[in-house]
Amino acid sequence: MNVLQSVFLTLAALTLIGDALAQAPAPVDYTKVQIETVKLAPNFYVLNGQGGAIGVLTGPDGVLMVDSQFAPLTEKIVAAVKQVSNTPIKFLINTHVHPDHTGGNENLGKMGVTIFAREELRNRLAHPATGNPSPAAALPVITYSGPLTFHMDGEDVQAIPIPKAHTDGDTLVRFSNANVIMIGDYFRSLGYPNIDRANGGSLPGMLAGIDTAIKLCDANTKVVPGHGAITDRNGLMAHRDMIIAIRDKVAPMVAQGKTKEEVLASKPTADYDAKVPGGATTIDRFVGQVYDELKAR
Repeated sequence: MNVLQSVFLTLAALTLIGDALAQAPAPVDYTKVQIETVKLAPNFYVLNGQGGAIGVLTGPDGVLMVDSQFAPLTEKIVAAVKQVSNTPIKFLINTHVHPDHTGGNENLGKMGVTIFAREELRNRLAHPATGNPSPAAALPVITYSGPLTFHMDGEDVQAIPIPKAHTDGDTLVRFSNANVIMIGDYFRSLGYPNIDRANGGSLPGMLAGIDTAIKLCDANTKVVPGHGAITDRNGLMAHRDMIIAIRDKVAPMVAQGKTKEEVLASKPTADYDAKVPGGATTIDRFVGQVYDELKAR
């Protein structure tokens, strides 16, 4: 192999690594994944493993979970739940359709857990744009189009539909007494936002959804994003303001007929790149999504 071939192969490998980081998770050895349990309130916990954050409400009425991560982790997740509760998992709410939040649905459904989600989410699991339909046991049994409240374990749990934000099937889940909000992936404190337009997401919907969450917060509310560190009302407001600032830099360039490549080259996220954990691998995706949406208008 000569020097040029070596350089070419190295660059190709780096490109593939970059694409994998930006677009798809790297292969995971699920046997090595550990489930971390974080207590946020006397009977409310967050489980972190591989994929989106899981919420766990415990008490005498049974366990209510938010999201299920990937299927190979179900056994570990159930074991982690048993460490904080001696009652069975009764209900599961999905915040959106992506497999790092719904992958364990089938396993939990077969255990007798009742799954709740938006009708749009159920439809996308049953009729995906690509890939195979989810099996019946993975599909939500109860769907809703308006707010839904669970009264259990001394808590009022509100499942609040958020139209066309990260996807068209998003749900914000509020635990009123614990003063915790689980927001799914339409707000994430790791990387730039992801507007999944192929699954019905939209920029205006994402901003409106963040505003909805802000209005539900007080100074002590803990906001659990789909990915990244737990934050608060100030974190939500800063995130919203960042999105608006970047949109307002991209919009004039779209109006001037600039290409996506020209917009990316102008570095519209530069003011925030050092402040966004994991941002470097998600800049092109987010700016491209904003560009495509504004262009489509």
